[in-house]
Amino acid sequence: MSKGKEYQVNVLDHFVLTASDIDKTISFYTRYLGMTVEEFNGGRKALKFGKQKINLHQKGKEFEPKADKPTPGGLDLCFLTTCSVQEYAAFLDDEGVEIIEGPIERTGAQGPILSIYIRDPDNNLIEISEKIL
Repeated sequence: MSKGKEYQVNVLDHFVLTASDIDKTISFYTRYLGMTVEEFNGGRKALKFGKQKINLHQKGKEFEPKADKPTPGGLDLCFLTTCSVQEYAAFLDDEGVEIIEGPIERTGAQGPILSIYIRDPDNNLIEISEKIL
């Protein structure tokens, strides 16, 4: 049997973020990134956006199976926004969120993007980007 395209993945459904404080993480991602909270399987929590979600694990109480070394602050994530990066930067500035870099041109999964960078409560690096047409 040939191993071709029928054995390729094509969409990211969810990933897991390990947090030092799930409530602070939820507050940050809902307030500044516009995500919504979903509760599932007896109290577990996730952050939903678009057709994806981020499952949340509390540091030291991770759901099994888990990553070999689940660590708060170990992620570098990029999200695309529906508005301009300049508008998003103005919103974050008004909210008192420090932009640590940008706007700066980068390369995304589908081509050029314009990005700004912030940090979440665990110091994960969050890149907020718009596609450059």
